[in-house]
Amino acid sequence: MAIHLNRRTMLTLAGAGAVSLATPLVAQDATLRLAFIPQENPEKLLGDIEAITGWLAGQIGVPVEGFVTIDHAAAVEALRNGDADISFMGALPFVLAEAEIGAVPLLSEVYRGAPSYAGRIFVRRDSGIRSLADLRDKDIAFADPISESGYLYPLAEFVKAGLIEGPDQAEAFFGRVFFAGGYQQAMQAMAEGLVAAAGASQYADLLLTPEQQGEVTWIAESAPIPSHVVIARPGLDSGLQERFVDTMMRLNEPENRHRLRYLYGPDGYVRADSAAYDGVRDMARRYGLLE
Repeated sequence: MAIHLNRRTMLTLAGAGAVSLATPLVAQDATLRLAFIPQENPEKLLGDIEAITGWLAGQIGVPVEGFVTIDHAAAVEALRNGDADISFMGALPFVLAEAEIGAVPLLSEVYRGAPSYAGRIFVRRDSGIRSLADLRDKDIAFADPISESGYLYPLAEFVKAGLIEGPDQAEAFFGRVFFAGGYQQAMQAMAEGLVAAAGASQYADLLLTPEQQGEVTWIAESAPIPSHVVIARPGLDSGLQERFVDTMMRLNEPENRHRLRYLYGPDGYVRADSAAYDGVRDMARRYGLLE
């Protein structure tokens, strides 16, 4: 029987443990509130947030607060409710937030010189699994049910291989399906042998220890995906929004590039091009996530 863990629950058998995530601080006048999603260990992310928000506040000239949401859906709700002004988010959650609340794309991440990347299906090298078909009746961990590289695009590889017709057929193909709450949690579950495979970003293996990285490989890679995007809630003060964007673009300067490690580690940022996400919108419509 397929088991979907609640999106508000970490994959406990991955050994990640429950982490008390920060909630938004009481808003002050002109405070800029940033929502972060737990792509990696939330405890590490909290330390990164403290480092980057301090720098942003000094550059922008207003207090900047950051908090970790449980998942992408919670980040969208924070924007909708005004608990967050800006969020770091995957491409799929962005197009859903755009349709639901009118979210505005501000910046796109750059990796290896391009604002795109891929999703992969990872397995242990010693698992004997060499193809997607070998995963029939085996357990798999994905990052988040509304993640493009951590669910939808990797799952689409099973559709292209003719193994399933769509997401609603996944439970019939796999043994159990878990949503782990982030890339690192899904990868850790796979690396420890608690599930047979993990669907995550092509760079998610870098979240494992060096020893574990040598023990895992990937067996399928998705089509290119527009990279993660920084979005704003509708109605955010335009002047404050532009100061934030200008400040984030300064992270591309040599003297500031070391700070990128506090923001999920991209190579830099470019101003977002909404049209670049048309392919994600098309896939979301194809799978019934958008009308």
